Amino acid sequence: MQPSPAEIARTLAAGHLPAVAHIACRPGPLPVRHVTDAQGRVLLLVPSEGTLAVALRPQDGAEDAALVLDIRDVPPMAVSPSLGRVWVSGWARRLDGDDARAAALDYADTDACGDLLDIGESQAIFRMEIAEVRWERNDKLVEVDPDDYAEATPDPLRAVEFDLIADLADHHMAEMSDYVRRQLGENARPDDDPKVVRMDRYGFLVRMGTRSARLAFPRPVTDRHDLAHLLHPILCRRCCNSTAA
Repeated sequence: MQPSPAEIARTLAAGHLPAVAHIACRPGPLPVRHVTDAQGRVLLLVPSEGTLAVALRPQDGAEDAALVLDIRDVPPMAVSPSLGRVWVSGWARRLDGDDARAAALDYADTDACGDLLDIGESQAIFRMEIAEVRWERNDKLVEVDPDDYAEATPDPLRAVEFDLIADLADHHMAEMSDYVRRQLGENARPDDDPKVVRMDRYGFLVRMGTRSARLAFPRPVTDRHDLAHLLHPILCRRCCNSTAA
């Protein structure tokens, strides 16, 4: 099993990657800090008097500003394949009062930065209602249904993917190589040197020279601790065999 386009789009848009905003009738693109809330709506944290805040001022007679958020994946390793790029289109509106405070709490769930304390003064927060989501990978463009995007959840391992892969490479290379060879069976080659290059809730991608293979977990994992529990029999086979004995 692999992540769906909607899940990949939510993962890329979650707020762990840099983004730029293309705003209607304004020069750009403009770098922007963002996260997504539980419904997938984008929250933008913007200096109150900065270029981005000025660009997001609605045109005469409007209550919001049209924009496109452009977010590219940053692979965890130089040899890791990219998840691609997502464009999230919609309308952004500046929040004030109770709405701004509620949005700040949602923002803090992903990025508890100190600037959230200055909303209403040096910082402003905008909420973007999503109208269109497009995901591009390997020159293929996929239109993601906004409802599917809203119902999907970001991958729980994305923010710690680099740490997880680095830990496997530094401390569990032999165990992982043995596991990969067992999973590949007759497709394994004597000179294979499997390396984990990507990981998500459904499994991981290993690279062996010019070949690659995706191996699935028995079930989707919910967080880092759940992953550790699931990988324990793989990485500590001697411990598990001793316990069984």
